[in-house]
Amino acid sequence: MVELPATPSMASRLLALMMMRSLRVFGGVVRPGTAPLRIVREAFDAVGRTPLPRGTKVKCITAGGVPALLVTAREAQDSPGMLLYLHGGGFVCGSPRTHRQLASRISASTGLPVMLLDYRLAPEHPFPAAAEDALAAYRWLLSEGYAAERIVVGGDSAGGHLTACLLADIANDRLPMPAAAIMLSPFLDLTGSELAARDKALRDPFVPPDYAMWCGLAYAGETMLTHRRLDVLKVRKRGWPPVLIQVGGTECLLGDSERMAESVRRSGGYCDLQVWPGQVHVFHWFAPWLPEANAAIRHIGEFVREVSDQIVAA
Repeated sequence: MVELPATPSMASRLLALMMMRSLRVFGGVVRPGTAPLRIVREAFDAVGRTPLPRGTKVKCITAGGVPALLVTAREAQDSPGMLLYLHGGGFVCGSPRTHRQLASRISASTGLPVMLLDYRLAPEHPFPAAAEDALAAYRWLLSEGYAAERIVVGGDSAGGHLTACLLADIANDRLPMPAAAIMLSPFLDLTGSELAARDKALRDPFVPPDYAMWCGLAYAGETMLTHRRLDVLKVRKRGWPPVLIQVGGTECLLGDSERMAESVRRSGGYCDLQVWPGQVHVFHWFAPWLPEANAAIRHIGEFVREVSDQIVAA
């Protein structure tokens, strides 16, 4: 069991305060499919222009017909494995560019190259576009000779939902399961059934519940949210690989992580749920200057290596 800090760092407290007074307010006025969404996408992508850690290699590839960015840290350049990563952004924004920094640090921690999938975004491309892109990329990895036990799948926020959907699709298609799955602050219940109550009890510094629910509806399009590939909390999980979930204690989405962990365990699987006190939604994004982000990414590497060692031993 990982021992988490009892209280948030000063940097974490300042980050939460800054977000409460800026992004939380801005998020309350942006709507999927409106003009401001285009601005959000462009601003979000601009973050990806920051320099990557020294020695990181970046390559544009196509995986099963889906464009992707292969990010390989210096520590991962001899690895025979791969981490298929599905970026967050509420299904409506985000791209490989926005997540290059996070991918490079996860690559260094896990020792695996990270394939950032440029899946199709809603509302222009509603369900099942993104889910189909993820499954196509996983099938491509298998066809390219990557052994399933050398593959890890993961994602943050909406990418956490796509990760859960991918595992269910892999099981449904009777494909070999990956070695492990990672979900960072996952957005899993697209109905947002608990968000308002949780936000009322403890105001989320980052994610407005209304915006999260609008994103879920934008992704679902004309499909009912009860569809088996959208309702990932209820999908059958028997046979899933070990799952690591990391979530911030301030998040209105915290209940999604708790319910997913309970569901996996109830199905006989292993789930390591880490609730990081005082942390905001996808706090990992703020490495290297946020101490908790650095520690969480380090734990991701430890989790992946431990699972890999167990597979080798077996």
